[in-house]
Amino acid sequence: MAKITENTPQRLALQSGSTTVTLDKTAGTATLQRKIMFISLKPTSVPLTEIADVSLDTVMDPASHAEVDHAMLKLRTGGAWALAARDRPSALAAIAAIRGFLGMPAA
Repeated sequence: MAKITENTPQRLALQSGSTTVTLDKTAGTATLQRKIMFISLKPTSVPLTEIADVSLDTVMDPASHAEVDHAMLKLRTGGAWALAARDRPSALAAIAAIRGFLGMPAA
């Protein structure tokens, strides 16, 4: 589900369902945009320097008992943004793209 929609040296945009995360080096911000039932919620922005880590988060779906993988952007303030993926390789590819864009070492 998490797919890269834009990948330039200055911008990286990833989309997962109705959630889009855009990392912009020119503006120095990371922006989370979500939609619920065709209604766009107010975007949330933080400085790129607020992103402390990008890692794999795996949770168990209580109904189907299937593992669901997310690319998790952990913020220095204690918050986190999750991007769902269709499978583990897709989540790992999104994590690698974000870490590479931010200049973080490979996980």
